Amino acid sequence: MLGFIGAGNMATALARGWGRPVLVADPAPGRAERLVAELGGEVLDDNVLLARRAETILLAHKPEQLETVAAEIAPLTAGKTVISILGGVGVARLEAAYPDANVVRTIPNTPSEVRRGVTCIAEGGESAVELFEQVGRVFVVPESQVDVAMSVMSVAPAYVALVAEAAVDAAVQAGLPAPQATDMFLATLAGTAELIEARGGDTLAVRRSVTSPGGSTARGLAELERHGLRTAFAEATRAVLRR
Repeated sequence: MLGFIGAGNMATALARGWGRPVLVADPAPGRAERLVAELGGEVLDDNVLLARRAETILLAHKPEQLETVAAEIAPLTAGKTVISILGGVGVARLEAAYPDANVVRTIPNTPSEVRRGVTCIAEGGESAVELFEQVGRVFVVPESQVDVAMSVMSVAPAYVALVAEAAVDAAVQAGLPAPQATDMFLATLAGTAELIEARGGDTLAVRRSVTSPGGSTARGLAELERHGLRTAFAEATRAVLRR
């Protein structure tokens, strides 16, 4: 059975996407209990008991707790798979903490909850590809690219939600009812993502297909550029990568 050390937002999204009973250990009051009540499984009182019983262990605690948790359970993980979703924790640190386990570094995102997630797996962790394909698309990348990938896919659901919020708020201010504005934008967002994918990722072609010279789309795009949309995303990426 899959065991979760930590039951925060990302762990919960993955567990819901996999939709199977889990073993969970989490010191935060109520989190493990809620997850087990929803999916089945068992709440365990400590990490050691979980490590004894789980064949695959998902590390979903705080990154700074790596060595503390490993000191408890590493002797129990020989031959087992230890999957990390810890941001900023490289393979070398994971292997040092769990020298006898098969360690896998992953960065998933929250749409995994609805099986439309994206997970980046550092090279060497291919054994976990099949598991994460159950909750979305998987990209195996060199470890040197994992943090940059995180700035594209792990934090992006929050960015997209903010863009949706801003677009809907603007439409509401202009007179469109909020429920309609929300439904329209989300349907357009989903359709546009599929269209871009169908065009081979050619965002420029999709943009040009909507934009007539001097038309309403052109005027709107000009304002987004004038107010620094590209700069904002570039600065956000730099902020994510800054430790």
